[in-house]
Amino acid sequence: MSLPSPSPSTTAVVTGASSGIGAEIAKVLAARGQNLTLVARRTELLEQLAIELRDKWKVVVDVAPCDLSDATARKALIDGLESAGKQVTILVNNAGFGTVGRIASANRDRELGMVRTNVEALLDLTTLLLPKMLAAKTGAILNVASTAAFQPIPGQAGYAATKAFVLSYTDALVAELVGTGVMATSLCPGPVETGFAEAADFQEGDTDALGKMFWVEASEVAELAVAALASGQRQIIPGMANKALASIGRHSPKRLILALGRKVHPAMKRP
Repeated sequence: MSLPSPSPSTTAVVTGASSGIGAEIAKVLAARGQNLTLVARRTELLEQLAIELRDKWKVVVDVAPCDLSDATARKALIDGLESAGKQVTILVNNAGFGTVGRIASANRDRELGMVRTNVEALLDLTTLLLPKMLAAKTGAILNVASTAAFQPIPGQAGYAATKAFVLSYTDALVAELVGTGVMATSLCPGPVETGFAEAADFQEGDTDALGKMFWVEASEVAELAVAALASGQRQIIPGMANKALASIGRHSPKRLILALGRKVHPAMKRP
């Protein structure tokens, strides 16, 4: 298996492309000759990345600023691509963020925004674009989950639940796509230096408990993710330590996982 062949009319949509894993995946796809549509809210960062990719790889790179938590904006994004004659052959649902803290003290708007971005946007974009991929009998979808998807996490209940949705949804999607010419893969990274911790409101020192063995560079995560997608893998977990952690999350008794999370998660130590 391989990624869909690029052509002047095709594009790979990468959400959350302004930084971190999304930007690195865009670079890997550009190196493979794929034209790109970069999606995020931060226009200036998207423009900078687009210039870099055009200059280095001579591919067509379009910038599409969009608030993916807004259903109207998402539909306008896809309608705009269709009006421009762009065939989306690759969709990378990378946009997302996390929150930290006890459920009782959660910020309602922040939690709902996380669900709309991590879950609703991914489902919506897939629903909008998949029928066209199936009609063309070619396409690839990469959904970014997390090692947080493999167990509930006290102190990050909402975030872990959104990523569990992504993992379950993608597993089912893979089964539905057998024999169609369209592929799907879930990417489940552990901790990556992307600015995620700051956005999630981790406090200074909170991530120290995550040993260095679990950290993987965003560029390496991107390379592994695109390779897994191209080879038709259902799931990719970068890093041996993260694979082991995911296995523990899957197979250990829930009461033990929950007790451990309640004891060690930094957010559970706050007032």
